[in-house]
Amino acid sequence: MPRILSDADVAGFRTRLCAAAEDLFAEHGIEAVTMRQLATALGVSPMTPYRYFRDKDEIIDAVRTSAYNRFADALEAAFDTQGDPVERSIAVGEAYLDFAVSHSRAYTLMFDIIDLKSPPSEGLVAAGARARDCQFRHVQGLIDAGVIAGDVSDYGNIFWAMVYGFAGLILLGQMSPEDGRRLHRLACLGAIADAAP
Repeated sequence: MPRILSDADVAGFRTRLCAAAEDLFAEHGIEAVTMRQLATALGVSPMTPYRYFRDKDEIIDAVRTSAYNRFADALEAAFDTQGDPVERSIAVGEAYLDFAVSHSRAYTLMFDIIDLKSPPSEGLVAAGARARDCQFRHVQGLIDAGVIAGDVSDYGNIFWAMVYGFAGLILLGQMSPEDGRRLHRLACLGAIADAAP
């Protein structure tokens, strides 16, 4: 008879399984990874993951939720370090780039288009919204301070597209992280100057 698992046991195993899944998904592609491979990576029986997750889709959802929350943590920490709205915008973008480089596997999984049978969990939706909110909050700060004039959604998407592009070039090896940070700063300053009232 299997032992009764405490909440800590469940949380600990789920965390270990998600970490292993993140690595395997990034290395082999989400579609190629099986529940059996995940079990083998953790040294447990093939049925053990099913005690903690309904199926592979639920694991993918949990992995992506964790990635988005770690990403949001990084963006929020950068937002909180700066008082000046221009430097805050640049800092949030730099945190974005740093996360993409330092956690490239998690970053890639966040933005993979995945055709799953079940809709995203409330946790994944909330984590994605939290990350997106921080990317738009710094733009609202620029508008509130009178640094730029315009729609927060439009400029939020402009800033997001810029940093997403730089992150992609870095991850593809087309640009060094240092150049990415330098050019991101120039692009931000240019966009801010163009949007000045």
